Amino acid sequence: MMTKSVQGDVETTIREQTQRIGKFALIDRLGRGSSGTVYKALDTFSGQEVALKVLDASLFAGGGINASSRHQFMNEASLAGRLQHPHIAAIYEASIDEKSGYIALEYVPGGNLSRAAQPDGLLRVEDVFEIAFKCCGALDYAYRQGIIHRDIKPANLMVSEGTAIKIVDFGAALLSNTQLTQIRDVGTPSYMSPEQVRGEPLGFHSDMFSLGVVLYALLTGKRPFSGDSVPELLANIVRNDPPAPSECRPELDHEVDRIVMRMLRKAPQNRYPDWADLAFDLAELGRLSIYVQEISDREKFAALRGFKALKELNDAEIWELVHASQWARVPAQTTLMREGDKGSELLFLASGEVKVVKLGRLLNVLRTGSYFGEMAYVKAGAIPRQATVETMTDALIAEFRPGAMKKLSTNCQLHLSISLLNTVVDRLAFADERIAHA
Repeated sequence: MMTKSVQGDVETTIREQTQRIGKFALIDRLGRGSSGTVYKALDTFSGQEVALKVLDASLFAGGGINASSRHQFMNEASLAGRLQHPHIAAIYEASIDEKSGYIALEYVPGGNLSRAAQPDGLLRVEDVFEIAFKCCGALDYAYRQGIIHRDIKPANLMVSEGTAIKIVDFGAALLSNTQLTQIRDVGTPSYMSPEQVRGEPLGFHSDMFSLGVVLYALLTGKRPFSGDSVPELLANIVRNDPPAPSECRPELDHEVDRIVMRMLRKAPQNRYPDWADLAFDLAELGRLSIYVQEISDREKFAALRGFKALKELNDAEIWELVHASQWARVPAQTTLMREGDKGSELLFLASGEVKVVKLGRLLNVLRTGSYFGEMAYVKAGAIPRQATVETMTDALIAEFRPGAMKKLSTNCQLHLSISLLNTVVDRLAFADERIAHA
């Protein structure tokens, strides 16, 4: 016989499954917080699944903490459509009136990283730094939009699959280009920066400190700062340095200690000067041997970001290219293209050297940062290759196929096409010069 408790839960579930909020049909309850409930919901107009954050009506009564929660809601609502980055959960729309409010967010199915910050749930060290690298790009992007998150913690890092993360919950965000007054009682105490604890003005270094706390927890299963009470915890954050990560987990490299402990320095100016410097250190730490076949997303991003021809693309567009490409390490004397064969792929040379030969005659030697096969991309179809391309050294190759390229955003395709057309013009001029002096 069903107990009253179980029966009540079943009735609640049935009621939620059939309930609608505006155009959203509620499917399942994902979680409950102090200010409201998050549901998995269906946008009945678009057919898209979303995460719907529905705030309690009591929060809109005004006064005390309710005013604070309303303020945070308005912060997040104001970001709808503004943050467009592959590692930030998109905010689709928001609605608020005198009695209720909701925000529709990108639905991320894989859960958050809270479990991975526990001793029995640790991820591979390589995966932790892959996630951290992606967070750097996302938080740098947000900062350039005038936004500091202020509540970076494992629960706000969602995972769709593998190391594909999405930062969520910008409700505590400080919009630095507005006149909004800072609210002190936001953020999660264990992950606060010293300057946040002291109620000082916050910059991106505050998020960097919080990300350092997250890294420490993901690497060791322990938080760097603790206390028997919240005041004791906050005092430790402000005054005391934690043990190095390798003291908690001896197999960690001392380079790991160097990076994490620099992120956790008390004075903001003593941390990394910007997100790019931190991302570079993370990329260097995780760089793989040329003979290892696995290629991390951050290695792909770093390689593409270094291409002169892609300098007009922003970081979000570079990430589009990362996800649209197929990568491989190939040994010397490997034929990548053969003269006369039909092909439609565009290839980027992320490292190494290749030679370009036509009718047995050496036309050119291309080095790291070059690409070839651009004529097929420009003509948008398979065409006979005009020359043979062969690796002279071990090489790292990124391959872009037409189907994946068509899914890129319009801006990304436009910037890439302009770069490729400029290269075609330069190569034609070079060929003319060679012919003139032949």
